[in-house]
Amino acid sequence: MSAMTMLRDATGAAHEAVDAAFGAHDLASPEAYGRFLLAHGRALPAAERVMAALPFARTLPTRAPLLAADLEELGVTAPAPLPFAPGDDAATLWGVLYVVEGSRLGGAMLSRQVPPDLPWRYLGAVHASGQWRAIRAALDAAAAGEDSDWTARMIAGALATFALYAEAAAVNPPA
Repeated sequence: MSAMTMLRDATGAAHEAVDAAFGAHDLASPEAYGRFLLAHGRALPAAERVMAALPFARTLPTRAPLLAADLEELGVTAPAPLPFAPGDDAATLWGVLYVVEGSRLGGAMLSRQVPPDLPWRYLGAVHASGQWRAIRAALDAAAAGEDSDWTARMIAGALATFALYAEAAAVNPPA
């Protein structure tokens, strides 16, 4: 079983809960969209900072500056990121990367709900052609031959990242 499949199976419920929390925001409303971005501002910078300890992650473009620019354009002060320290071993970091980079896929779909007069740099920051495939291949290669302890730490890293986003969504819920 591929690492991607293991992660998808093990984190499905957490992923659905986070999707539901963020999906409740009306992205066509400037106020609700601002709350949505604020919540992401509490999670994404923290997750990207942790993920950057993984050499592969440093080859990927970050989105925190784009999120900050969108918040600034809306006249909203970027929030302080929530504390996030899931661990610094490679397995955990691959789990974090799975969630952070997977959220780009969802962001691409959500960006269609944002009116053209609102900033959408953050949600519009999709993977370059072939990049998601490369991420999946790198994740599967990193997990190849690893034991169940490594896999458990990878899954724990992903679950911790989903929990971070869930906590951020609770701090800035939809109105």
